[in-house]
Amino acid sequence: MSENASSRGLDPQGYIAREGSLARVPHAFRAVVAAARDRLLEVFGARLDSAYLYGSVPRGNARVGRSDLDLLVALREEPTDADREATRALGEAVDKEFPQIDGVGTLLYSRARLLSELETYDLGWFAACLCTPLLGEDLAEYLPRYRPDSLLARETNGDLALLLPRWRQRIAEAEDTDQARRPLVRFMSRHLVRTGFTLVMPRWNGWTSDLAEMAEAFGAYYPERAGQLRAAAALGYEPDGDPAVLRSYVDDLGPWLAEEYARVHGIKAPRPDRA
Repeated sequence: MSENASSRGLDPQGYIAREGSLARVPHAFRAVVAAARDRLLEVFGARLDSAYLYGSVPRGNARVGRSDLDLLVALREEPTDADREATRALGEAVDKEFPQIDGVGTLLYSRARLLSELETYDLGWFAACLCTPLLGEDLAEYLPRYRPDSLLARETNGDLALLLPRWRQRIAEAEDTDQARRPLVRFMSRHLVRTGFTLVMPRWNGWTSDLAEMAEAFGAYYPERAGQLRAAAALGYEPDGDPAVLRSYVDDLGPWLAEEYARVHGIKAPRPDRA
């Protein structure tokens, strides 16, 4: 493995290296992480199989007052609606208590779902490579190692065409205020940049979670769309509530990305709960 390749998020064997660690959590966020850990145990107890951090906090580049706390929780059985409500309430309580974070987002699945064959190159890869163990058994021990290939690209982001109608609905239902649209701009900007990056990931031969670096990697292969990805990367970090941005995402950039993605990598395998 060349020095250049190893600097692109790969280990010496060319597999995607796990990003983040508890040692990298900035001091300002350690109390937040401790509180979330303790409350997950209180809420789920013996039903909790594993819990992880992901995102900027375990990567060490979280910004006080700007970054959110991202959690992945695996239960020993399928989560119920009551479990999802308890998770939402936990996140709201932690967010209210700690001003250094701007929201808490929690993904909630069963252990069986994360380790299923269908999710090996999507949620499984996510847990094994992008998540930092916080509680319980590390499910990465039961998952393969991953290369930045077309199979991984297809199974992680090959469903954009299915998402776009839902995005249009969310935009239509949002209040007509910058405050209401800002979270949508941030979410959709990040998703489109990541999709653009994984479109070219096998050719770039590496992994990064830095939005700006993702946009630059994409732009090397699609210069005619590079400006749009760079702008989306900036909005992923500092969103505004411009409705024209959202319209451009669902009417132009998103449909183009979905079509090009299907042409290059194919369509993601259908999920029972993702029509």
